[in-house]
Amino acid sequence: MLQRSPTPGLRAISSRPLPLSQLGAFRGQYRAYTATARRWQEVFHAQTEDASSSAILSSLKSPSRGAQTLTEKIVQRYSLGLANDKLVKAGDYVTLSPHHCMTHDNSGPVIKKFRSMGATAIFDRKQIIMTLDHDVQNKSETNLKKYREIEKFAKEQGVRFYPAGHGIGHQVMVEEGYAWPGSLVVASDSHTNMYGGVACLGTAVVRTDAASIYSTGKTWWQIPPIAKVCFQGVLPKGVTGKDVIVALCGLFNNDEVLNHAIEFSGPEETMRSIPIDDRLAIANMTTEWGALSGLFPIDSLLASWLRYKATTSAMFDLKDSNELRFTHQRIDDLMQNQLVADKGAVYAKNLYLNLSTLSPYVSGPNSVKLATPLRDLEPQKIKLNKAYLVSCTNSRASDLAAAAKVFKEAAEANKGEPVKVAEGVEFYIAAASIREQETAEASGDWQTLLAAGGRPLPSGCGPCIGLGTGLLEPGEVGISASNRNFKGRMGSTEAKAYLASPEVVAASAIAGHISGPGWYEQPIGVTKVVLGEGNGNAEEDKAISIEEALNKIIAQADSIVEGAESNLFGSSESKVAADDSLEALTDVLEGFPEKIEGEIVFCDSDNINTDGIYPGKYTYQDNVPVEKMAEVCMENYDKAFKDIAKPGDILVSGFNFGCGSSREQAATAILAKKIPLVVAGSFGNIFSRNSINNALMGVEVPRLVERLRKRFAPSPMTANTEISEPTHNRESLDSPKPAEPARPAQEKVLTRRTGWTFTWDLRRSKVTVTEGVDGETWSQKVGEIPTSVQKVIAKGGLEAWVKDEIGRA
Repeated sequence: MLQRSPTPGLRAISSRPLPLSQLGAFRGQYRAYTATARRWQEVFHAQTEDASSSAILSSLKSPSRGAQTLTEKIVQRYSLGLANDKLVKAGDYVTLSPHHCMTHDNSGPVIKKFRSMGATAIFDRKQIIMTLDHDVQNKSETNLKKYREIEKFAKEQGVRFYPAGHGIGHQVMVEEGYAWPGSLVVASDSHTNMYGGVACLGTAVVRTDAASIYSTGKTWWQIPPIAKVCFQGVLPKGVTGKDVIVALCGLFNNDEVLNHAIEFSGPEETMRSIPIDDRLAIANMTTEWGALSGLFPIDSLLASWLRYKATTSAMFDLKDSNELRFTHQRIDDLMQNQLVADKGAVYAKNLYLNLSTLSPYVSGPNSVKLATPLRDLEPQKIKLNKAYLVSCTNSRASDLAAAAKVFKEAAEANKGEPVKVAEGVEFYIAAASIREQETAEASGDWQTLLAAGGRPLPSGCGPCIGLGTGLLEPGEVGISASNRNFKGRMGSTEAKAYLASPEVVAASAIAGHISGPGWYEQPIGVTKVVLGEGNGNAEEDKAISIEEALNKIIAQADSIVEGAESNLFGSSESKVAADDSLEALTDVLEGFPEKIEGEIVFCDSDNINTDGIYPGKYTYQDNVPVEKMAEVCMENYDKAFKDIAKPGDILVSGFNFGCGSSREQAATAILAKKIPLVVAGSFGNIFSRNSINNALMGVEVPRLVERLRKRFAPSPMTANTEISEPTHNRESLDSPKPAEPARPAQEKVLTRRTGWTFTWDLRRSKVTVTEGVDGETWSQKVGEIPTSVQKVIAKGGLEAWVKDEIGRA
């Protein structure tokens, strides 16, 4: 259960709150109230309510407004239980019945959860898609048995199933037409965002959510804040969609879109310069940017791509005519009822990037937040050991063709002699799907890459997820066209991983160091990347800011009056008096703890990802013993964690804790370590969802993180004044006093026992921190835990709670 500390009351755009007497202009009729002030709290609502109450909460939490974003319009289509005139908005809780739900190798644990809930039949067999793609190189009997059991279940339930080697699940969802423009599709994988490349709202769910969809056809969601990213200009020659998203991750690297839904927009000329495959790459890596979705518009370029798919489908897929998903009739319906964002729709923030000012970029090492222009890295001649053209991000036929072109041009420059990868470099290739590989084979591109020394791997996640052949060894350096280069993600935690476009990966494999193919042509007059907040157009930005300011004032007015109404007429929510000395107590259910306390173990780092919390090499091993999960908890972050942290400790970390993949073990491994509570400056949304589903509690206390960092900050390098000149040198005229050697800076401690204690009083919704034996003690209020969440946690998680509810039905 994760919660945020309360934030101040909503304020108008001006520096002064709007007087209550002036609110009538916004409500149509003035009504004054005198009521006890409410304590406004901003919590992780996605963890504070269960699906059964989401429809009710949805109607209470949001004012009705006419203009909707594209994201909101799509969610509206797939929400259940809405009032007839209800228009969903960011922040609303909804019960979703997604168009499709995909599960991959984690189908095994999902099936187990599905059965443990007491369910026996898939609610809607057409809704579920199963693919096997992550551990496809693993030929052990254990893994093969798991794959057979998943396939057997799929056949028994009549669910669409794609076996190992057919393709990566996300690519299958796109190329088979399951991720349809204007629909909402979920999958139990963090890169579900990729579907946004074809204007399908794709977002990740976790295994327990997937089991709920298996059994009921629905799950719950809180619509995140929505950010608009406006593109300008056109992509220069030699710049790809991969460069766009690598630049966005590295240049907007202060969590600007963390836990947001993104909508990409721009002038028609701009958007037509971004091919569908590039859009898929951009949308795919919005996950690494911190977003929950990355949605491109339904436009003429997408329609052309769909027409091509419909024509080829009609020509070559006649044997499956009853299952054709790409049809011209369906495309006609789509474009005739085209969904677009309304004029005046409110966005949480607006960002812009001028594509014309971009050049090829490289991400890393070991972080997507580090992005460097290729031209700055090339002179460094960073030696490589391995290169990868793999993953759902950039291993489609167009990507393979771009890499093959690099080798072909290098051969032409070598007087027609074929060129191979540099000595000492291993070059691994795997197509996103068997269809994409067949297309590459038909064009000869696949053969070109093999002839150059490429080592083929089956279509699947493989090295990208740290499974199978070709992983990075200690001390090695690799460059990949994949999406994630977290430390230890692709092998050893002592290796370095960079990300780049397929053509840069190919050119680097030839050179033996990070290099480019020389295709980039810098536009005249471009000297720097142009980006920032707003739309990039001063007049438009001014108009938007005025409009949004008015909308925010109106929303504030609604919220204040609604708060007054609730206080006057009564509310099921607990109230906290304006005077903090009059504490409102939260009802605590029997079996739920009233207080959690322990010593703080501090992991001083931001953006600790799920790979750092629970290594990927264990993620798809079923039935890992609890003792082993506890042993490897935080292993990729700090190997010393297992010996430092003790049962009953309170784990405290920095900001954006738990970002990355959707693996539930990131939460269950911490529980296996017998740590009952995680405190952070902020949490990644996917970790938040996993926490409530698995009964791991957590709370956001940014103040605590700041005080810990101040107290335990590493000392900087300083001069050593204790060393003086030897006595016999003091009178020498030709022997100057020796330089004072510097004391080295204190090395940052990744994990430390602090001696501080943390107490969360759940009845009083208050945390108390004692900063050591003789240190200061301070307290602050946090959000309260609703009864519905207490029920879930008391039962041991959502799976057990659903089972209990089914048993009561």
